[in-house]
Amino acid sequence: MKLAVIADLHANLTATLAVHEDIKRRGMSEIWVLGDLVGKGPRPREVVEWVSDTADRVIMGNWDARVAGASHRPQDIWPRSQLSPGQVSYLANLPFAIEETFGNLLWRFVHASAKGVFHRVYPHSSLPEQREMFYPQPERGLSEFADAVVYADVHEALLVDVEGRPLINTGSVGNPLDSVLATYLTLEFERSGFTMGFARVIYDREEEIACAERSDMPFVKEYIQEIRTGRYQKRRPRNLEST
Repeated sequence: MKLAVIADLHANLTATLAVHEDIKRRGMSEIWVLGDLVGKGPRPREVVEWVSDTADRVIMGNWDARVAGASHRPQDIWPRSQLSPGQVSYLANLPFAIEETFGNLLWRFVHASAKGVFHRVYPHSSLPEQREMFYPQPERGLSEFADAVVYADVHEALLVDVEGRPLINTGSVGNPLDSVLATYLTLEFERSGFTMGFARVIYDREEEIACAERSDMPFVKEYIQEIRTGRYQKRRPRNLEST
C-alpha cells in the first residue's frame, strides 16, 4: 500500500491541488487527511469540497473543531460563513483518530496529539510528552499502545525516534512553517516493513496570495506573510491576543 498522508491544508486550494497532482504522479494508493482543512486561508468551501470528494480517510483538526463549533474568533467566524450547512456538519462529525495495523505494527494517526486536537506536541517537547503519543487513551477510543504515530498540527515535517518507535509529523500542505513548499508524507507498507519520505511541492504562491487579497477574510496580511516566508505570524484581533 502506498499512502499519501496530508494535513493542515488551511483553505489553501492552490497548494492542495498542486499536492494532488504530485500524489497522482507518484501513484499513491490512498489519501489520508489529518485535519485542519479550514482556517487561515481564503477558500475553505473549495478545500472542504475537495477533501470530501477525494480523500479516503479524514480526521478532525483543531481549526475544524473551532470553525464547526461555537467559537467567536473572527478567524473562525469567517470560514464558517463561507461553508454550506452540510460542510459545517461534515467538519463537526469528523473522527478523532485512525488506527490501523500494517504488518505487525499498530499505526496511530491523530491531528495534534493522542490527548486531543487542542493538546499540542512540539518538535522540542519533552520525552514524557512524546511517549504519551503512543499510550492508550480510552476516552478517545484508543485502547492499545501504538507502535508508530503520525500527526500534524505544528506544520513542521519531522521524524523522531521515541525509544525505538517512530513519531512522524506530516508537515503542512497549505501553511508550512519549515519551508515555503507544500509538504506531505508518503508511507509505503510491505510485508517486510515500511518506507517513508517527505514530499515538497512547488505551487503558485502568487496565485494564492492574489486570491487572499481578493477575499474579505480577516488577518489577510498575516496569511500572506506566512505564505511568502514560511514563518508564523501572530493573529491579534484589535488589542486582544489570539492563538
